[in-house]
Amino acid sequence: MDSLSQAALGAAVGLAAMGRRTAPWKAALWGAVCGTLPDLDVLIDHGDAVRNMTLHRAESHALFWLTLASPLLAGGIAALHRETAGWRRWWLAVWLALVTHPLLDAMTVYGTQLALPFSDRPYGVGSIFIIDPLYTLPLLAGVGAALRLRGARGARWNAAGLVLATAYLAWSVAAQQLATSAARAALSAQGIAPERLLVTPTPFNTLLWRVVAVTPDSYHEGFHSLLDTSPGIAFERHPRGAELAGELRGLTPVERLAWFSRGFYRYRESAGELRVSDLRMGQEPHYLFTFTVARREAGRVVAVPPVQVGLRPDLRRSLVWLWRRASGEPIPPLR
Repeated sequence: MDSLSQAALGAAVGLAAMGRRTAPWKAALWGAVCGTLPDLDVLIDHGDAVRNMTLHRAESHALFWLTLASPLLAGGIAALHRETAGWRRWWLAVWLALVTHPLLDAMTVYGTQLALPFSDRPYGVGSIFIIDPLYTLPLLAGVGAALRLRGARGARWNAAGLVLATAYLAWSVAAQQLATSAARAALSAQGIAPERLLVTPTPFNTLLWRVVAVTPDSYHEGFHSLLDTSPGIAFERHPRGAELAGELRGLTPVERLAWFSRGFYRYRESAGELRVSDLRMGQEPHYLFTFTVARREAGRVVAVPPVQVGLRPDLRRSLVWLWRRASGEPIPPLR
């Protein structure tokens, strides 16, 4: 999730865990800091653009390492405020603020390596977009009320914010299952048998869902709103660039992206540049994580250091389309 959501969650968790054992501003401040801390891994350069992408949300988001770090951080905070008698409660607050960060991240589609060092599997439920105001606003309201009102009333507001935000997460999973059922029915009716199926929300909402069905040589993209009056989904077929697979086989960046995207990727050649795209984040033809990994020179393919060349759609047009399509209007996707 975005940094604001993570800071708000950390602050809310810190307030809930510390209760009246310290000043509310201290609990909120350090909860927000610890809730943001794992994302500082974006400052690390791992050597190339693909490694930077696939190693974000790695060790810094691993539950094991965060658990080991929590008592050290808690001890430092308790000593700073001369509250060493309450060190154990600070430990609980810090640990909760740290581990809820990757657990929330795992609800997005990106991929969070929660189980390192035991497994490098990137977990991604994909039921919520990386920015969703309906998740973040209850947390901000609860924390704001807790800092202003203090005491029992403030604590109740903070708890209510946590409950509402968590309930929204649960709703996102339920909505994803509804959209997945509709997608499977539509694919079956159209005779499409995918090897992999991705159903994930479009930006800022859980009403409109993007469906990507991958077959050996192509992928089919469609959109389903929970407010649609027709059960059908219009799919557009796009080639995966299977003819380039042999030429790119064995390139480490390509293999890393294929692993990290869990098979949702495509190859494409543009002006002599061979590119690989992660199909999970974006919308045809705009994919944020698109990388040039090779060039065609004198009839042969030459590997190059990966360069990110992802495209972003026009924001204004995209928001207008998003609102209309999420409302159930059967309009074609932007191109």
